Amino acid sequence: MSKPASRRWAGFLTVCFILLCAIVAVRWQATLTFLGGFLVDSQPPQQADLIVVLGGDFWGPRVLTGAELVRDRYAPVALFSGPPYQGRPQGELSVEFLVKKGYPKELFQVFANNARSTIAEANALRGELARRHVRRVLLVTSSYHSRRAAIVLTLYCPGVRFISIPAYDPHYHVAKWWSDANSRALFFSEWTKILGTVLVAYPTHFVSRLFGGPH
Repeated sequence: MSKPASRRWAGFLTVCFILLCAIVAVRWQATLTFLGGFLVDSQPPQQADLIVVLGGDFWGPRVLTGAELVRDRYAPVALFSGPPYQGRPQGELSVEFLVKKGYPKELFQVFANNARSTIAEANALRGELARRHVRRVLLVTSSYHSRRAAIVLTLYCPGVRFISIPAYDPHYHVAKWWSDANSRALFFSEWTKILGTVLVAYPTHFVSRLFGGPH
């Protein structure tokens, strides 16, 4: 290649690089907002066999969202999952809270477990969902946790379709999450755990099951 031609190519690549940097500089907020919004997996509610409300928010938006869904007859019952709190299953406290708010007690059931992580909760729920012959679940959790929860439950509970119905969480703001300390911490925590699940935890689980390890 002649020197003039090489100079033209160098100039062209330089201009392209400058344009790319300019686009990134202009669109960086949109990119970060997209990444923050990806954590929120929101689907329209539809008829299901069961509503599952994950543990961790037994007097707040999660249980209220689950109660509204079962009140609107999207499923026959809402199942409250979660570990003990002060010696009692979290679900029992959720049911008491909702009954005081006027919801019929028969709309709710409790699934007590000792799970301290989303993966552990999925492993605990797998057998319960199989026992109930469930094929379609409305999955309720906090907004920032909804994408990871849907990924984990789908991976660890094969044969069940999970429809994510996120509950509003005041501690996570999709728009400009990077400017808020709570939102920032949740963002990095969730993305780290998603990558850990997909790249490490589930492959290890799959290989273990493939070679006859504990299910």
